[in-house]
Amino acid sequence: ESLPPRSAPSSLSLSHSSISTMASTSLFQSPHLFLKPQNPNPTTKPHFPTTTIKCSSSSSSSPPPQPLVPKPPSPPPPSHHPHHNIRDEARRHNTTHNHHFSAHYVPFNADPSSAAAADSESYSLDEIVYRSNSGGLLDVQHDMAALKNYDGKYWRDLFDSRVGKTTWPYGSGVWSKKEWVLPEIDSDDIVSAFEGNSNLFWAERYGKQFLGMNDLWVKHCGISHTGSFKDLGMTVLVSQVNRLRKMNRPVVGVGCASTGDTSAALSAYCAAAGIPSIVFLPANRISLAQLVQPIANGAFVLSIDTDFDGCMQLIREVTSELPIYLANSLNSLRLEGQKTAAIEILQQFDWEVPDWVIVPGGNLGNIYAFYKGFHMCKELGLVDRIPRLVCAQAANANPLYLHYKSGWDQEFKPVKANTTFASAIQIGDPVSIDRAVYALKNSNGIVEEATEEELMDAMAQADSTGMFICPHTGVALTALIKLRNKGIIGVNDRTVVVSTAHGLKFTQSKIEYHSNDIKDLACRFANPPVQVRADFGSVMDVLKTYLLSKAPKN
Repeated sequence: ESLPPRSAPSSLSLSHSSISTMASTSLFQSPHLFLKPQNPNPTTKPHFPTTTIKCSSSSSSSPPPQPLVPKPPSPPPPSHHPHHNIRDEARRHNTTHNHHFSAHYVPFNADPSSAAAADSESYSLDEIVYRSNSGGLLDVQHDMAALKNYDGKYWRDLFDSRVGKTTWPYGSGVWSKKEWVLPEIDSDDIVSAFEGNSNLFWAERYGKQFLGMNDLWVKHCGISHTGSFKDLGMTVLVSQVNRLRKMNRPVVGVGCASTGDTSAALSAYCAAAGIPSIVFLPANRISLAQLVQPIANGAFVLSIDTDFDGCMQLIREVTSELPIYLANSLNSLRLEGQKTAAIEILQQFDWEVPDWVIVPGGNLGNIYAFYKGFHMCKELGLVDRIPRLVCAQAANANPLYLHYKSGWDQEFKPVKANTTFASAIQIGDPVSIDRAVYALKNSNGIVEEATEEELMDAMAQADSTGMFICPHTGVALTALIKLRNKGIIGVNDRTVVVSTAHGLKFTQSKIEYHSNDIKDLACRFANPPVQVRADFGSVMDVLKTYLLSKAPKN
């Protein structure tokens, strides 16, 4: 690890005829597209020589961290050996120092300053455990005292020095923050697609035209290996499973319940590591593009005649009986990877803190992950404050919104989630409800909702300005529109909308919208193709009419 001196019906309906029907729509046929993530921060960064950390045991009885003495810079590594890959290079150039970074599981919301609380219940990350003794959630707690031996400038410079590199594993936007994620894992056990480092897009035209805003940004987490932010957490979870299997722990495969994106990420990372993956999907409730991803990556897919909440209940029961490691966000390891998106946003703003960050919410782990990333940066001195968080829910699956509107006073009540175009957040009984409430209370946060018409219109408007977003991002943009109209978010507030998945996963919903083919929706911004005869005069007439409508008005 590199540390310089201080200074994702009951059977599958995937027949040839069903695929052909969806592909041969009256509007378009989707081509095969190949996307590459964009470099979010092209600025040249200082080069740091690399050394490796030898970490202490993950046991809660670890010795106190020793004072850290700055080391002189190491000589530059030799040029790349033609017969070595990047893992080999990482092994060759490693040297060892004692830095005593560690992390372990504790019950969620345990006071980290309470030694009694930590001693009473704490688990190594190498244990297979998902809930506390009381049945509550767990959280990954880092040894903050050890991390605080380095100041904020040190961590900023270290993280910045790794951006855009191919040095294993630091070319990943997640593993470039390895010391804050899984500090004790051997780099050789890491399973990574160099995820993260996703584009922070200045939504200049959308912000000015539709909101009167000058400083609106969209964090495109969907520009990733499998097309969603779930990659950020899955690289961490599958890496830890890889480590456990090498330790001969009883793990045969990894399983998840999914509304689409989680299964895509799990199957891809497991395939890369040669680990069996098992996926529980709600039948007929996800897009074809989402369904085909785990199938293509070799997952064992069960299409179950229930909704996500039913799949979640089944996978929890199954993983308690079989040697299958649970990959849903009930498992707090994934949140360690997802929190790096928050750190990345700060990096991309040269460590200036935005005023608002808006996150779509379904199972609600991600809103807590963003809070955790921002909070760690503040606690370790990288920044002096955190942004206000907004969680945006679909009105058809809005249990957090209803809880928020009650003033948090009433006991949380799950709802029966109704069908929404934002299918990945169609969840009525979110696992991470307690985490989300904690994050929002501690960030002076807000919860908003979006109807189906609102989210689809917002998606169409955003697309019309050069984006190509998913319906979940449409939910987040609707929340922004409402908060701007209320005057809560100001015209000059620096605001980041988190886009959680790529629009190419949801082309069917876009096709239906632009075909005016959605019941009870006006589809106000539909842009269907114009049918015209194949002769010069007809084409000229149509084009003249169009150009006149677009000509500048005097």
